[in-house]
Amino acid sequence: MKRMNIFERYLSLWVALCMVAGVIIGKLMPASVRGLERLEFGTGSHINIPMAVLIWLMIYPMMLKIDFGSIVRAGRRPKGLLITVVVNWLVKPFSMAFFGWLFFQHLFLPLIGRELAGQYIAGVIILAAAPCTAMVFVWSYLADGDPAYTLVQVSINDLIMLVAFAPIVKFLVSGAAGLEVPFRVLLYSVLIFVVIPLALGAISRAVLVRRNGAAWFERFVTRFNPVTIVALLATLVLIFAFQAENITTRWFHVVLIAIPILIQVYFNSSLAYGLMKLFRVPYPVAAPGALIGASNFFELAVATAIALYGPGSGAALATVVGVLVEVPVMLSVCHMCVATRHWFEPAAS
Repeated sequence: MKRMNIFERYLSLWVALCMVAGVIIGKLMPASVRGLERLEFGTGSHINIPMAVLIWLMIYPMMLKIDFGSIVRAGRRPKGLLITVVVNWLVKPFSMAFFGWLFFQHLFLPLIGRELAGQYIAGVIILAAAPCTAMVFVWSYLADGDPAYTLVQVSINDLIMLVAFAPIVKFLVSGAAGLEVPFRVLLYSVLIFVVIPLALGAISRAVLVRRNGAAWFERFVTRFNPVTIVALLATLVLIFAFQAENITTRWFHVVLIAIPILIQVYFNSSLAYGLMKLFRVPYPVAAPGALIGASNFFELAVATAIALYGPGSGAALATVVGVLVEVPVMLSVCHMCVATRHWFEPAAS
């Protein structure tokens, strides 16, 4: 893999430290954490303000990078995009619903009980229905993917997410978990965590490029990198502070939840990668396609689960477990892609 800076090289360590810090804060200062949990956008919105601010700080820089012209130009090489879309939207959420139903409603049911089984299924479905955005650029860089095409793949997923995330979550959660999903709250989550940053990013990009030129804008975007990193780590601290009680009292459930998530991640990444190989897609497009198929937009998933079922719910815990396994699992997928790069023809061909 490429040479990494200190943040990338020790990413698992920083994430682990933030997780531990969040749990410690949640256990030592429960009153303060509950106070943060109660900060919402309006009565009954269930959208946590501190979480929203941190997620905006992560997502906005990524949205700045979306060039809608590049999405149109990508139509000249459609195979990679089509495979990414099919795996992310026609396979991934449905396969996760199946694995969740199999493990939680059947194999693990005697260990967790029926009520938590439904909550855990809802959580893993919400996790799988949100393809990754910002962190994919890190994974794609490490796997030597095409950054421009990665941006296009992520941009298309974001645009699809605007209309597909809420209906898919409602349909699958209602069917597989048997839980009622308030559609209004789902729409709030998409509006606040996807639509608003996407609109702000598009407007900012258009205005700044017109005023200062494309070269200045590229330098401007790189200044957000430290902000994104700090926001990511702070988000992890906040998430694990909210879930401190669940994690420490249900540690065995955390292990159980991780099993179907891991199976689903490796299943979808292998499927996307295999289809890229079958249809002779160049490696720099195939690798990020597999990575997008494996990773999740965990910020949106956690925020949505909290909005729907509360910060102490089983659904929220399930999405947090997704965060717990995300970094080491994605690094393993990066290594797998690099190790099998010789399977693909050179991109120039």
